[in-house]
Amino acid sequence: MRVAIVGASGAVGQEFLRVLDERNFPIDELLLFGSSRSAGRKYTFRGKEIEVKLLQHNDDFKGVDVAFTSAGAGTSKEFAETITKYGAVMIDNSSAFRMDADIPLVVPEVNAEDALNRPRGIIANPNCTTIQMVVALKAIEKLSHIKRVHVSTYQAASGAGAAAMDELYEQYRQVLAGEPVTVEKFAYQLAFNLIPQIDVFTDNGYTKEEMKMFNETRKIMHSDVKVSATCVRVPALRSHSESIWVETERPVAVEEARQAFAEGEGLVLMDNPEKKEYPMPLFLAGKDPIYVGRIRKDLADENGLTFWIVGDQIKKGAALNAVQIAEYLIKVKNI
Repeated sequence: MRVAIVGASGAVGQEFLRVLDERNFPIDELLLFGSSRSAGRKYTFRGKEIEVKLLQHNDDFKGVDVAFTSAGAGTSKEFAETITKYGAVMIDNSSAFRMDADIPLVVPEVNAEDALNRPRGIIANPNCTTIQMVVALKAIEKLSHIKRVHVSTYQAASGAGAAAMDELYEQYRQVLAGEPVTVEKFAYQLAFNLIPQIDVFTDNGYTKEEMKMFNETRKIMHSDVKVSATCVRVPALRSHSESIWVETERPVAVEEARQAFAEGEGLVLMDNPEKKEYPMPLFLAGKDPIYVGRIRKDLADENGLTFWIVGDQIKKGAALNAVQIAEYLIKVKNI
């Protein structure tokens, strides 16, 4: 099994190394690729030092079975043909191909089989906020079809990359020291603040991040569900949180929902209000599952249900989801 990681030096690329090792993913040879900035760097994987190669249009991907790419949409589009030319399965973490009709958009707990039909040799990893949400929605969809979703996201600094996490640390230090605050990775100071914008605004007043949640959810779940999202950057370091309201075709009782979440693949029920037990990003960074709590009936709609989820968006929202796709393909002997 020859595996490649494109964008090895980034936050998600580094998470790929950790996840592949943690899960004992079968690797005979690991190849690392990056831009001119990161080429030449060395990383240790399973006791062996591997040097990052410069990503180029050549035959470096000959013999590669699976390539995990996380180097931005532009790079993915430019190099897709080079990466897949000799039969490598490209599992892409960017937004480049997510809504292409001939590219499967996959969350293994929800629609793993879609990964088997990939005419261009590419499988798209969804947006991190969508991944977390659909894993939870799947449990409810089994009980009753979900017609509508309203979601507000509380997205950590890490969603903007490793440098953004460093900037948040630095901003807190600067504020406490009474120094001028450095603002580079976000539109405004994030420390002690919330920013109700992630990605650029579209013509309908929603941001691209919010529209991703609408469009990607429908594609992954093969559903006519309508999703209205508000995405907010919050000064947490890692793990995204989401407040979700769903309207189902029939009323779903809280106990029924709680049992569905408890049994749902990739989910952990953490819902004990009496003991102040509910998911929080501070304590769930680095964890694999999506945690669900604050489950309650909606007071404004008898067919409504409200709950809160937290998941590590670098892990399940990016690297882990991609690795799980590859694990599924190995399991069904499709790679």
